[in-house]
Amino acid sequence: MRRTGTVSGPLAAWAVTRAALLLCVFHVIDTPGQDVTSDVSVIYRGWFETLSGGSFPVDDVTWQYPPAAALVILSPAVFTGLGLLGYASAFYVLACAADAAVLALLLYARRRTGARRAGVWVWVVGVPLLGPTAYARYDLMVTALAVAALVAAVSHPRTAGALASLGAMVKVWPALLLLGTPRGRASRAAWTTAVAVAALLTAGFAATMPGALDFLHAQEGRGTEIESLGALVLHVARHFGWEGQVLLNYGSMEFLGPHVDVVSGAALVLSVLAGGWMLLWRIQAVEWTPSTPADAAFAAVLLFTTTSRVLSPQYMIWLVGLAAVCLSLRASRLALPAALVLAATALTALEFPVWFTHVVASDWRGIVLLAARNGLLVAASALACARLWQDTVTGPKRRAAEARESAAAVSRPERLLTW
Repeated sequence: MRRTGTVSGPLAAWAVTRAALLLCVFHVIDTPGQDVTSDVSVIYRGWFETLSGGSFPVDDVTWQYPPAAALVILSPAVFTGLGLLGYASAFYVLACAADAAVLALLLYARRRTGARRAGVWVWVVGVPLLGPTAYARYDLMVTALAVAALVAAVSHPRTAGALASLGAMVKVWPALLLLGTPRGRASRAAWTTAVAVAALLTAGFAATMPGALDFLHAQEGRGTEIESLGALVLHVARHFGWEGQVLLNYGSMEFLGPHVDVVSGAALVLSVLAGGWMLLWRIQAVEWTPSTPADAAFAAVLLFTTTSRVLSPQYMIWLVGLAAVCLSLRASRLALPAALVLAATALTALEFPVWFTHVVASDWRGIVLLAARNGLLVAASALACARLWQDTVTGPKRRAAEARESAAAVSRPERLLTW
């Protein structure tokens, strides 16, 4: 009875909040700000028609995704092919199904020894904080694959590697999940499986659909997205005579103009440094706890999301999903970074779509809102990295040193007595 009671609360909250999200994307409930569903009804549907013809949208600069993203865009055909739903409606239903799959995975993870229910609540509360944008992008589907990979990583590294690789072939970032796999046999199993799955999918798409690899050079002409960390410099610069513009470019609102390449270059440098730090952590780590794979994945995705020149609102779904997995594990100490991510997600819903006109105009309301949201992400990144380092590097080394000192202190009197 007690177990049923603890599950019924999250299930009821999930059902109520997700019903509200569906009513929003179906336009039964009007939400403030601009319409967030046009990506599905216009852009995704256009891709669907092209992909259904057997080719990738090679002449569309907004297509910037690995080839397996085609599977997600084509998935509404399950309903449209039977005449049950239109494309957009089918997509929203599938987004809700992916949301439910993540909830089911987190509830399953609770059955393990050392699990806790906080992770379930992070997911139940975190997704609706983003508003209808959560269901109007395909990031929920990718996050479901990532969560499944982390849940499987505990005892099935090959399955985890396959799921992470499939996720990476849909939207790249799940490749970062492999950074936290324990050194040795588990890493070899996960990484070799991931490489094999990626190679098989790439070869299959390249052989059957023209333009499968065009995404590799699709972002060469991008500017700096106006919601990113680096964009704050340009928002402020507009008040001091900077002559750049905000334009729709590559499917998002970006800064274009003098010195934007410098800001974009700085973002790339920060991302490279973030990757260097993660590599250093992996080399220096001496102990893996049950939560280390999830904690490392959360820290890595936080770093790369925060430092990227593109920081779209839907990226918060990735972070909410990884935070939920971390907080499902009692060994994790990333509760504070997770709370900061939830706060940043709520501010993101204000930034887009509610006050997006203020962000586009670079007025002080938009700048303060962006600074607060991005500041929370910077703080969450720093805390997650610091605690990951403490738990796997400095903490174990300190305990080992203390153990050696204790052993030496015990052995000294024995030597004196023998003498």
